Amino acid sequence: MIEQVKDAASNVWVAHASRVLVSVSHRNDLPNAAPSLPPRLRKKFATAGTPSPARETRALPGPTLHAFTIVELLIVIAIIVALAGLILATSGYVQKKGKRSRTEAEIAAISAALENYRADNGIYPSNDETKTLDPATTNTNAYQAASSYLYSQLTGDDDADSTTAPPANARNYFGSALKPSMLGPSPPGPKTFLKDPFGNSYGYSTAKAENPGGTIGHNSTFDLWSTANSPNQSEWIKNW
Repeated sequence: MIEQVKDAASNVWVAHASRVLVSVSHRNDLPNAAPSLPPRLRKKFATAGTPSPARETRALPGPTLHAFTIVELLIVIAIIVALAGLILATSGYVQKKGKRSRTEAEIAAISAALENYRADNGIYPSNDETKTLDPATTNTNAYQAASSYLYSQLTGDDDADSTTAPPANARNYFGSALKPSMLGPSPPGPKTFLKDPFGNSYGYSTAKAENPGGTIGHNSTFDLWSTANSPNQSEWIKNW
């Protein structure tokens, strides 16, 4: 009977000690809790609070490194190519738009110089080249003789390749509006002509003024235009 009581008491102590170990293990307080146990249980739980070597040395999981797949690389390359194409297209559009704006400004400056010339001389500059030049032609090389003549008349430069010398009272009707970029070829020489921002000669014709009833030309004063590097006349920059 006494032995049964001892065994029952021992079981109660074991259950109590287990609860104590669970509660104090989180506070690393087992060394202080062990002396409160009965002698027969003290040895059993003496090392219960010591962390196992496996738990102490176990490495924490680190970030997993992933390499790019072929498909991902191809997608990235395709995106870069698409963006580069958009940038180039936008850049080309902006440059063309800027050239057209400059051409419009230069045509306005040449037209103003022509009006100043007429105020001094009573007529607009005209010779055989300007009277026969058809504004419908897309051959910009055919414009250069008339453009060279126009340059010599509006600037007073008799070194230009023209068949008619500047008038005796010739002066520079452009003033500061004439820019080096408006002169061709580059650098300007004996065959200087008025060049548009697209690198072509400006067209200048007085065919309609010479023959108002004819089918060549548009204005009864003068026709002035730039092809803007396009064979389509609807895209030309012109004064008609």
